[in-house]
Amino acid sequence: MPNSKIVSREDWFQAHKAHLAREKELTRFRDSIAAERRELPWLKVRKDYVFETEQGPKKLAELFAGASQLIVYHFMFGPGADYRCEGCSFLADHIDGANQHLKHHDVSLVVISRAP
Repeated sequence: MPNSKIVSREDWFQAHKAHLAREKELTRFRDSIAAERRELPWLKVRKDYVFETEQGPKKLAELFAGASQLIVYHFMFGPGADYRCEGCSFLADHIDGANQHLKHHDVSLVVISRAP
């Protein structure tokens, strides 16, 4: 960590207020971008994608498992890879707890990767 300048409480407070204003500006911008994303038009999926699952091949529609919504998480782990994505591994370690809540909201969650 670089050496930070030591200042008076008043100077720190002024710097903190300026930084907080920029953080709030960023939050408003991020929220507006998220709103734009929600308003994007949809695209009908016409191809009948098939995925290899532990239960054998399943079509995309079957991955919904009776739910009205589907989250597909791409676990970044390719064939022959000797390194797993830390973020993906962290998510996989905690998926069971999240999955319980998602099911209560009519959401199925599947994790896909190119590796077996």
